[in-house]
Amino acid sequence: MKLDVQYRAFSCRLTRPLRTANGDIEERSGFLIRISDGTDTGYGEATPLAGWTESTDACRAALDDAVDAASNGQSAVLDAVDDTAAARHGISLALGDLAATRDANPLYRDLGALERVPRIPVNATIGDGSPSETVDAVERAVDDGFSCCKLKVGRDEVDEDIDRIRRVRDAVGPDVDLRVDANGAWTFDEAERALDELDDLGVSILEQPLPAGALSGLAELRGNGVAIAVDEGLLEHGVDAIESAQAADVYVLKPMALGGVDVARRVAAWVAESNRSAIVTTTIDAVVARTAAVHLAAAIPNVLASGVATGDRLADDLARDPVFIDGGTAVIPQTKGLGVENVWTEP
Repeated sequence: MKLDVQYRAFSCRLTRPLRTANGDIEERSGFLIRISDGTDTGYGEATPLAGWTESTDACRAALDDAVDAASNGQSAVLDAVDDTAAARHGISLALGDLAATRDANPLYRDLGALERVPRIPVNATIGDGSPSETVDAVERAVDDGFSCCKLKVGRDEVDEDIDRIRRVRDAVGPDVDLRVDANGAWTFDEAERALDELDDLGVSILEQPLPAGALSGLAELRGNGVAIAVDEGLLEHGVDAIESAQAADVYVLKPMALGGVDVARRVAAWVAESNRSAIVTTTIDAVVARTAAVHLAAAIPNVLASGVATGDRLADDLARDPVFIDGGTAVIPQTKGLGVENVWTEP
């Protein structure tokens, strides 16, 4: 089938920088993709992020190749972006949206959900700010109905991070689920020392405490009362190597970095076969990719509270957000396809 593939660049500012151990994120720039078969249309998003995907220039070049391959059909279009994660995410999402629209299914059903999923649990994501900023942000999230908050750490000394988490726990009490994400910033000794404190503070998950390559260290950290999650490590090693090393309790799935929601859904199935848990997160994407991540989470049985409630971090967006965040849950769009409307307006 001959396809018409188009794309255009976009940029969305954040309302405030998101501080992480890997640096500040102030803006998200990428490409909006439209694919039509002459009857129906699907939309995708390719939003590269340094350290996670290909560069913006490489993404653009891959999308140019996909446009050139469109006359040869879907397989050729996918082959053109096979080595570029963000570009493949955008192209495969547009094709998936097109197929689900044609099937008159919400996207999550085409991703494998066997029944209607009305909503999924979500967490609030809190940047690596000062103690008072962090406490204020968590209290606002709890007031908004979130029962799970993920705190970014790793930019400061471990003792300072622990003090900040302690202040949060003192402020919100024992009933709020706290997770911590170090983005690979700690040494083994720092992570081991932190774990005892995190366990005492009731932290449920410690995400990527060590650099991605440190599978043996991650394995040693397991079994200390706090579940160990891999994020960057999944991209570097894959499920088989991580399971062989027994290095994770939880897998964090970033569709943009993995190369698409279809790839992430397959990874989730492998994770389930290993009796591990999965969390879906975004790379602070615009509305098209963010909504796709919500559909992905809806397609994964027993998914943990996921980091897809990030739309309020953008000062502007590509279109109206079809996902309503309500009391710490995301209400899943039930319209056909992705559910994002009026995203491609003609100049």
